[in-house]
Amino acid sequence: MCGSLLLLAGASITSCTDWLDRDPESIVEPDEAFKNYRNFQGYIEEIYSMIPDKQKVNYCTAWNFGDDAVHNPEGYAHMDHQVDLGNYRNWYNNSQCWLNGSRSSLWKNAWLSIRKCNLGIENIKSLVGTDEERDLLLGQLYFFRAWWHFELMCYFGGFPYIDQTYDPSNIPELPRLSFQECADHCAADFEMAANLLPNDPEGWDETLAGMQTSGKNDLRINKFMALCYLGKCYLWAGSPLMKEFEKTKNGGHAQLLGASSNGKTYDYDVAYCKKAAEVLGKALDMVNKGQVSYKLAEYKYSNIYDHVADEKSETNYSDIFYTVKQSWKMPGSCEAIFRGAFPGVNSAPWNCAKLFGPKVAGLVDHDNIIHHPTANLIDQYGMANGEPIYLVQNGKLVYNEDSKWDPEHPYKNRDPRFYHDIVFDGFHYVLSTDALSAAQKKLEYCDLYTGGAMRAVDNASSTGYFIQKLIPHQNNEGDKWYDYGIAEQSYLPYMRLADVYLMYAEARTAFATSPIDLKTRDFCTTLSAVEAIDALRDRVNSIDYPMEHVPAKYINVNYGNGTSFMDIVRNERAVELAFEGFRWCDLQRWLLLTEPPYTVKYSHEFERLEKAEWFKDHDPKDAKVANFHSEPLITRPLGSKHYWFPLPDKETYLYGAYKQNPGW
Repeated sequence: MCGSLLLLAGASITSCTDWLDRDPESIVEPDEAFKNYRNFQGYIEEIYSMIPDKQKVNYCTAWNFGDDAVHNPEGYAHMDHQVDLGNYRNWYNNSQCWLNGSRSSLWKNAWLSIRKCNLGIENIKSLVGTDEERDLLLGQLYFFRAWWHFELMCYFGGFPYIDQTYDPSNIPELPRLSFQECADHCAADFEMAANLLPNDPEGWDETLAGMQTSGKNDLRINKFMALCYLGKCYLWAGSPLMKEFEKTKNGGHAQLLGASSNGKTYDYDVAYCKKAAEVLGKALDMVNKGQVSYKLAEYKYSNIYDHVADEKSETNYSDIFYTVKQSWKMPGSCEAIFRGAFPGVNSAPWNCAKLFGPKVAGLVDHDNIIHHPTANLIDQYGMANGEPIYLVQNGKLVYNEDSKWDPEHPYKNRDPRFYHDIVFDGFHYVLSTDALSAAQKKLEYCDLYTGGAMRAVDNASSTGYFIQKLIPHQNNEGDKWYDYGIAEQSYLPYMRLADVYLMYAEARTAFATSPIDLKTRDFCTTLSAVEAIDALRDRVNSIDYPMEHVPAKYINVNYGNGTSFMDIVRNERAVELAFEGFRWCDLQRWLLLTEPPYTVKYSHEFERLEKAEWFKDHDPKDAKVANFHSEPLITRPLGSKHYWFPLPDKETYLYGAYKQNPGW
């Protein structure tokens, strides 16, 4: 397979590696690379550098393939819109897509990194060093071998698990494994890594080897990272899609039969989910007992719309996603668990800083490519009273009267994360207007009602909203936060601590048989499944923007006939992890990707009743509107084959045991 198994076999077969500047073997001189710890660690640093930065694989990029975001027409060539069309093959050559991007590529980098891991493991005997150094090196190599396999599996399904290098003249015809079979191999490597590595960055600093880079070990693989990914690996393997694939696999390769999930969205593999709950519970105990430095970033704001942190805050939720005026500091705060290499100075202004705001009258610089939220995602942000706006009943979303959501005041009393993440009608978008043109000054406050100035499909929002979770709204021609002097930096972590809370709650709920199970600390000594979700709600709760716990009536396992706690967990994932690139994988593994209403992307339409001047003296969330309703924008023609991306055809033709994904 050009680019994968042959690359793993050896780069002397240059016809299959013409996309590389040089053969991978040419950068490995075993006598030098593996002779001592310093050189060996330098060899591993190259693997860190190959982790794709999803936001910046090109000057303009796309990574949200779920139902939470949508592009305007100038971005239709991007991969997220191609997914909307069901055109998954577009990933082969789409330079804007992190699966195969122009600056970094999951597909190409994974196979090269896996080979590097195997070369390193096989040459550890060459090391002249201490047992501690050997453990640190091996721990990183085992982790990375599992991580690259796992990331590929999430999009393409199971692969042969490559745990050795091969002679290019004698490559075995390795069959594809099912997801669960491949996950077992990943789990073994993640567990090996966890047993070899220090707890966290501070633990690295305390090792003799790590002291050489003390204070700069934040990105290095550690025990906590490995445990969290071990738990994620088990949860994914136990998810409904993977369980269904395992039941229907044929000839060593799994096939999903039929175009519908057939109501199996709550059918988890109990054995895998118990393993996941045990491991993730152990990880959360380490957090809550102060055994690691990771913790939830604070959500305290003196101005939530402008992301101005309270002066008493020690950490800042917004800093997880971007930093400004902090000397290009890498985002992540105290919450990011796994990230790639430092993205570099000035990377955000040249990439994603201009992708989220209105281009009307040139208010945000650059072309007209804009990512904005769907009404689907907006509806998932529940109410301050802890109630969801819509309930899941018999596979359909039904309005929840107990939420007290008022369509005449649709933005009032919402989940506090809504006000942090979303730009909505009347939002004070430009704070400094002196440098604006006359046309731009009219846009100081957002006109996002139906027919408003910022509702143009070509250069504004087709849904009625903009995103400011990942990039601040001050990226505009008035405030100029994308100028060099602001030192804006952005990076999306692959895993952060809130995700671990969510995964633990899901894993524990997956095999609960009663409400007591959901409230029992039997797999985590510090948190039950319910307490894990409430911990995230407590984080965002404040006097000005309250957020209540999950109401008692939802702490049930009444799947199918009414909203269950699992539905609450899934809704919490959608809100907490919005726009971070996880939604497609979640809908996929829950067997909901092809099911309505998740196949339709919606806009919100409404009439503004307040005059424009009203917004200068009032909070936009208090505005009254009329005729608030949803309208369909895009219906995604997705069938059973769309649960996996297709492999490159040229690779599947090489031998019969390496099969293409079903339907492709």
